[in-house]
Amino acid sequence: MRIRALGVAALATLAFAATACGGSSPQAPADGTAAPSSPASSAPAGAGGTLVIWADPSRVEPLKPFAEQFGTENGVTVEVKEISKDNQTTFLTASQQGSGPDIMIGAHDWIGNLVQNGAIDPVTLTEEQKAAFSPKAIQAVTFDGQIYGAPYAVENIALIRNTDLAPDAPATIEDMIAKGKALKKDGKVKEVLCLPVGQKGDAFHVYPIFASGGGALFGTTASGDPDPKQVLLGSEGSVKAFGKLKDLGEKGEGALRTSLTNENYIPTFASGKCAFLVSGPWAISEIKKGGVTYDISAVPPFEGGQPATPFVGVQSFFVASKGKSKALAQEFVANYVTSKDVAKALYEADPRPPALTAALEEVQASDPDAAKFMEAGKDGLPMPAIPAMAAIWEPFGIAETAVVKGGDAAKAAASAQKAIDGALKN
Repeated sequence: MRIRALGVAALATLAFAATACGGSSPQAPADGTAAPSSPASSAPAGAGGTLVIWADPSRVEPLKPFAEQFGTENGVTVEVKEISKDNQTTFLTASQQGSGPDIMIGAHDWIGNLVQNGAIDPVTLTEEQKAAFSPKAIQAVTFDGQIYGAPYAVENIALIRNTDLAPDAPATIEDMIAKGKALKKDGKVKEVLCLPVGQKGDAFHVYPIFASGGGALFGTTASGDPDPKQVLLGSEGSVKAFGKLKDLGEKGEGALRTSLTNENYIPTFASGKCAFLVSGPWAISEIKKGGVTYDISAVPPFEGGQPATPFVGVQSFFVASKGKSKALAQEFVANYVTSKDVAKALYEADPRPPALTAALEEVQASDPDAAKFMEAGKDGLPMPAIPAMAAIWEPFGIAETAVVKGGDAAKAAASAQKAIDGALKN
């Protein structure tokens, strides 16, 4: 993903946001009503101590002024530490060793694994606070009936098209491929579709097409949650979907190609060599730099197929179970991160649609792209947060690559099913 660096104005906004929501009392929710006190708000100002936050490189600088203001107002030292590799694994290892942070920032689909390993606590949000977020964001951070993260940004992929080459949004995948092939035949583009596959596959980006083709990852429990005991990669619907990917692959339509990777698929579109790009908000900065005129819409379905539902990811703040300053961590996560001004400031640093509805409404007024991405993902599937999801990625990717290269769909699906069931001991 490409993340935009924080500007001076955003830093100033972030510092102001921290001032506006400072103090040890709970903050008002985004709709401006008073928030009832929560257990997390009992951290006394001036109590001393240290609050440690771990974040990836893109979020360290945006967080620093906010964290420093929180520290000043609560009489504590706040450290924001950069973790740049294998963040979830690094956090789990450190947590088990007693050397982890008080707060970890990461994707909501970590939650099942983190809870299973006793690494994070539920986050205490009032009913008013929960209602201030988009329902999909709250759904994403809820696991076994409890909320385990404070969401701050929502992201999903969509279809981004070069409107000079493709003025109209395609109604179906077939329409999109036909247009892309015609443009390539006329020498106007080099690629039919810019969607990363690479040598290891990419389940995240191809999932809307796979879902529209009839594919599925898991069955569901009685409560509607993904069921790790019902892996469906080898099901009839998934075999059909892998067959659809084969038809779009290198020995079929030539739309899905292993030569398109996470490193080159956005630059290819941004340089005008492709009319259609399947990507997320992180691609927009590079597209704008390339001077491409673009529009954003939902990934279309196959004609007569299922909806092309994308995965929805929610970036979240987690409270570490083994942190040394848990009351302060709850206060920071539940009552600072959930304010509108902070949500907007974090958006300025990293332009993904805010999870907080009031912040999103204000952002949309100046950034129509945010609204279009949210619209494209309105029916999306929150990335399954169950630990079993970790067993899906590699076998799915191997199967995807195999069929894109022209391999047998049934064999690829069966191999993926066997590998996943073996890993999960089903």
